[in-house]
Parts: sequence; structure tokens; C-alpha cells
Amino acid sequence: MSGDTVINLSQNALMMVLLISAPMLGLGLIVGLLVSIFQATTSIQEQTLAFIPKIIAVFVAVLIFGPWMLTMLVDYIARIFINIPHYIG
Repeated sequence: MSGDTVINLSQNALMMVLLISAPMLGLGLIVGLLVSIFQATTSIQEQTLAFIPKIIAVFVAVLIFGPWMLTMLVDYIARIFINIPHYIG
């Protein structure tokens, strides 16, 4: 296995992690921003008010994007297993 192959595999793995985590992180970021704006306008500084909506948003993102994330991961792992002879040889 050459250094270029290892770098390519690492790049693909990092890109897959970014693609899989993006929906959850994005939805959590949007909900966190909305809650922060709400807290700033109403002067409510309750910590759980910022934390619980983000947990719910990430859970909803997993429910909505879960099948897509699973399909992406299964395809990626299948490609890796199929190309094992090319990586070794």
C-alpha cells in the first residue's frame, strides 16, 4: 500500500465523517442560534433552555436523515471491502 493510497483513504474517510455529521451539526447550530436570540430578546438566562432544544433537534435530525446516513455508510464500507485487493497489491 503506497502513501498516496493511505492519504486518499484518509481523505475519503474524513469527507464521509463530515457528510454524515453535517445534518445533525447544522440543525443543532440553527436551533442553538434561535434559542440564543430568544434568550437575548427576553433576558432569560436559563442554561437548560439552550441545551434541551439542541438535543431534541439532533434527535430529530437523526430520525429524518438516518436512512440517508446509513445508506452512505454502507456504500462507503462496501467500496472499501471491494477495493481491498487493490489496496494490498
